[in-house]
Formats: sequence, structure tokens, C-alpha cells
Amino acid sequence: MPSLLLTGANRGLGLALARRYAGRGWRVHACCRDPDRAHALRALAGAVRLHRLELRDPSHHAALLDALGEEPLDVVIANAAVPGPPDSPTDLDVGAWLETFHVNVIAPARLALALRPHLARSRLRRLVAITSLLGSIADNRTDGLLAYRSSKAALHMVWRSLAVAFAADGIICTLIHPGWVRTRMGGPAAPLSPEDSAAHIQDLIDRLGPEHNGAFLSWRGEPCPW
Repeated sequence: MPSLLLTGANRGLGLALARRYAGRGWRVHACCRDPDRAHALRALAGAVRLHRLELRDPSHHAALLDALGEEPLDVVIANAAVPGPPDSPTDLDVGAWLETFHVNVIAPARLALALRPHLARSRLRRLVAITSLLGSIADNRTDGLLAYRSSKAALHMVWRSLAVAFAADGIICTLIHPGWVRTRMGGPAAPLSPEDSAAHIQDLIDRLGPEHNGAFLSWRGEPCPW
């Protein structure tokens, strides 16, 4: 049975991905901050195991590793993220910026480094970060969302660096822009449902090969500008 570890699995795109993988007979390690309140996630059929993971808490990372033991992980998807603080015309909320970078950059990096042996023991060896085209420097034509945009740009550098480091283990590290999705972060006007985006992402992950190591792709598999 292939295995998936997924962060931010309790709602939106994460929940849709967990549902799709569990429905295909995968073992799903679904991580979220409060499993007791993740009712939709708990209701999923299949081999779904919930893990409490507050991304900023090192003790939660340690508990997750203990729970996994030596289990191989075919696919790891770093999906959890926060939108960051609203922009201010006069000042920056330093604490909120640091929290944004902790959740969106540092925590995925820590998780990827810790799970490298689990990926290396698997058959598929795919490490995916769900990112955003808003983190593209080349594509940026508007202002706003400074903390979120800059955190995603930093995540891109982390993943490209991991692609170089993890290549020795045959691990494919890929960044995926899921499109504008109707989630709490994306809002009700977004054209894509979580289910539609998840279906495209799952299909793309199935097709990832060595040529996609270090790539930044859209949910359709098209290259995104850096």
C-alpha cells in the first residue's frame, strides 16, 4: 500500500487531497492542528491516520516522527500555510511576519529534512510543496500581500535547494501552484473548487519524473515563472 503524508489536511485543498488519496487505497497520514475538531477528516473512509501537528511546535514534529517509526513515505505534501498579516501603509507587524515565515517556510523545511529518510525508503520518493504564483518574482505585477508573497518566494528557494540535496536519494522535489481555489484563503470568488484542483494535483504527482526535480509547476503541469 503506497503512503502519503499531508499537512493542513483538515479543510479545503488538504481535505480534498486526503479524500482522493484515501479513496485510491493509499495509507494517508493526515496532519492538522486539532484532530479532535477535524470532523470531516475523521469521517473519511480508508486507511487514514490523523496526527496532531502545530507546525511551530518542535514537540509536535518529534511526536510525528515517533508515530511514523521507520515507515516509508511515497509522497509528502507540504500544504499547510497561513495568509499572513494585512499590509500597512505605515508599518510592519514584525511578529505576524515572523509567524508567516515560520509556518510557510521554516516548518516545511524542517519537515522535509526530517522526512528525507522516510522518502528515501519508499518507491515513489516525491516531495511536494503547495505554493502560489503570488510567490513568483517574475510574474509579480501588483502590490500587496507582502508577507505572504515573500514567504512563498522563500519557500521556492528552499525547495530548489532541497532538490539539489535530495537528488542523491532519488527524491523528486517539486513546487505546485494549485490555481485560485475556493478555500478560506482563496475566497468564494475563486474559479476552482478544492476537488478540481486536488484531482489535477494528484494526476500531476503521479506523472512526476526526474525532469521535474526542482520545478515550479501549475496544477496543470505547466512551468510557472520564477
